[in-house]
Amino acid sequence: MLRVQRRLAAQILKCGQNRVSFDAGRLDDIKEAITKKDVLTLINNGAITKKMVLNTSKFWARRRKMQKSKGRQKGHGSRKGKKTARLEPKRDWINRIRLQRVFIKSLRGKGAITTSVYHELYMKSKGGFFRNLRHLKLYVNEKGISKK
Repeated sequence: MLRVQRRLAAQILKCGQNRVSFDAGRLDDIKEAITKKDVLTLINNGAITKKMVLNTSKFWARRRKMQKSKGRQKGHGSRKGKKTARLEPKRDWINRIRLQRVFIKSLRGKGAITTSVYHELYMKSKGGFFRNLRHLKLYVNEKGISKK
């Protein structure tokens, strides 16, 4: 029943047959429509309409992205993959070594360390001896290298 009309309407509306909906009150008019022209007039009159697509909305995705840009929703529970997947090891190394080198240069600039000690610390940093800046500061304090 109304299979031909549904097919013609789908062709005209450029959608699938499942998305074509008929007005229940005007089914008699729709039954009489047998040509494309008849169906087109019914579409223009509003007897035949196209249903909305039931897709997933992007609203929540956009909202979440906006929150993440503010630094929210980035806790341990939201993370997937390893630590290295989020920050590549080379970038991590670059960040660490820059901090250490700036610190060593500042010590040398203040005159807290000699050039030979500076060179020693620089080479240790380059070799990956210090885990982070805190470790470097701890090393300097424990060894009593700096002339306070």
